Amino acid sequence: MKENTVSAAGQSAGVPARSKRADAVRNQQALLAAAAEAFVASGIDVPIREIAARAGVGVGTIYRHFPTRADLVVAVYRHQVEACAEAGPDLLAASESPFAALRAWVDLFVDFLVTKHGLANALQADSGFEALHAYFLDRLVPVCADLLEACVRTGEIGEIGGEVPALELMRGIGNLCIGGGSDPHYDARRLVRVLLHGLRAGAEG
Repeated sequence: MKENTVSAAGQSAGVPARSKRADAVRNQQALLAAAAEAFVASGIDVPIREIAARAGVGVGTIYRHFPTRADLVVAVYRHQVEACAEAGPDLLAASESPFAALRAWVDLFVDFLVTKHGLANALQADSGFEALHAYFLDRLVPVCADLLEACVRTGEIGEIGGEVPALELMRGIGNLCIGGGSDPHYDARRLVRVLLHGLRAGAEG
């Protein structure tokens, strides 16, 4: 009887602890999302207090999680990569067609790239940037490849489009996005839509 009492007490004590950890993770994810939005809106040098205001937390909370701006930039970079990677399978499962999933994923990828260009510039001098770039490729190239292969299987991508490797497509989108976040006269998304339309050449009509 005593053992059962101890076991039950241990379980009840563990639930709040797990709940607190889950809350902490959610709060940190919300903070990183707010930081990414702030970087896009105001640049990589946006004041920390503006990020805190967007996240609904105190400045001290940000510094407690991320003692330096570089720490925050790296965390935002990784957070954006993970969000983009995890979205691929979800979109493929929920969209009306693989090409619709690819198009929606590319929209998210473009959002990430607009943020990434600023983050990359801030991280270029950091010795860990190459490792972060490798992490970016390792996580996202397979996701893009899966989406492209699904489109090929359903005949939504033409013969020419089916020959485009995922990495090449991602680099092409990346090149189109350069300047997309700083030049109001340049619409990178429009050109990306043209690129995606080109993938379907031969599959329509």
